[in-house]
Amino acid sequence: MTGTLTPAFEPWDVLKIPFPYHARPAVEYRPVLVIAGGRLESAHGLLWVVMITSANNAPWPADVPITDLRSAGLPAPSVVRCAKVATIAASDAQKIGVLLRPAERAAVARNIAGAVGPATGRQTND
Repeated sequence: MTGTLTPAFEPWDVLKIPFPYHARPAVEYRPVLVIAGGRLESAHGLLWVVMITSANNAPWPADVPITDLRSAGLPAPSVVRCAKVATIAASDAQKIGVLLRPAERAAVARNIAGAVGPATGRQTND
C-alpha cells in the first residue's frame, strides 16, 4: 500500500474483525484490542491487535480481565489475551468500544512490553 491514510483507529480501541482471518463463505466476528496503529495504519493500512476472548476459557498467564464491558462494547465477561498478537488490515475492522480503565491498559502494556522487550533491547522485569 502506498500513500498516506488518516488513521481511523487508536491504541485501546476495541474492534470486531472477521474470523478466521481469511476469506470464506461464513464470516464470524471476533473482538480484538488495538495495540498499534498510527503510522502503521497511515502508511500501510495495518493494525497490530491482541485477541479478546471469553473469561470462561482456561486462563493464560498474561491475560488481563476487562471490567468495563459496556465501554468495551462486549456482551460477556472477557479478557485481553496478550499472548495472541496479529497484524490485520484496518479496512476489515469496525470499532465497537474502547478499553478505558487505566489499570487494565497498564497491565496490557506491561505484558506486551515484557514479550517484545528482548527484541527491542529494552530491559524487562520478568
